[in-house]
Amino acid sequence: MKRRRWFDFGRRWVVFLAFVAVWQLIASAAGNPYFPPPSDIVSAAGDTWFSGSFTDDILPSLGRLLAGFAIAVAVGIPVGIALGRSEKATDYVSPVFFFARSVPATLLVPVFLVAFGIGPKMEIITVIFGAVWPILLNTIDGARAVDEVKTETARAFNISRRNWVFGVVLPTALPKVFAGLRLALSLSIILMVVSELMGGSTNGIGYQLITSQGNFVLPVMWAWIVLVSVLGYVANLLLSTLERRALAWHPGFQPEGA
Repeated sequence: MKRRRWFDFGRRWVVFLAFVAVWQLIASAAGNPYFPPPSDIVSAAGDTWFSGSFTDDILPSLGRLLAGFAIAVAVGIPVGIALGRSEKATDYVSPVFFFARSVPATLLVPVFLVAFGIGPKMEIITVIFGAVWPILLNTIDGARAVDEVKTETARAFNISRRNWVFGVVLPTALPKVFAGLRLALSLSIILMVVSELMGGSTNGIGYQLITSQGNFVLPVMWAWIVLVSVLGYVANLLLSTLERRALAWHPGFQPEGA
């Protein structure tokens, strides 16, 4: 199984490298300044990512991303479990939830600008608002999945509320919770960049992206776009590793590449 996983991993990278090679050939032959070849992008990335931009732009963006995502997790999971185990409470708040989640967080950036001003606070709030809904709603669905046999058994053995939540409800909800975390993480990265693009930020990945575009330094602009993709890949890889460890016991869980 482990050997097959490594084989699948290597096969994906071979396909990716083949795609980059084709991109290099086509872009070099076309000579279009708007779509530079990967070699130019890599050169620009080396000069940009590991210069003063790492501490001035990349780390602040990562800080906002992690802060917003962590707060969304801290709010979404407990509230989702509480509502998932209370059908009456869910019926009361579900119209408000579904109305609020249907509003794209990007449309609220001007509102957040007025309410919180230009700066990290507004950007973190934007990430929180977009990321909390998939976590919350998936956790509600997961908490509802506890079957009656487990519920009656817990009552029969007089299990405490704490042990019931952490020993029965949360483990049952974990597959849905991780599905929400995956979606929320992708949204967090997008909203981190968009809030910096639209929010008048003076640093960050989004700020540097729009600045390089305005200065017509297109390889640098593409380097920042590639960095966003790298962050998304690494974040998803870390979350997948955590998911495999947390759900290894779950009978319905299939590790990636299995």
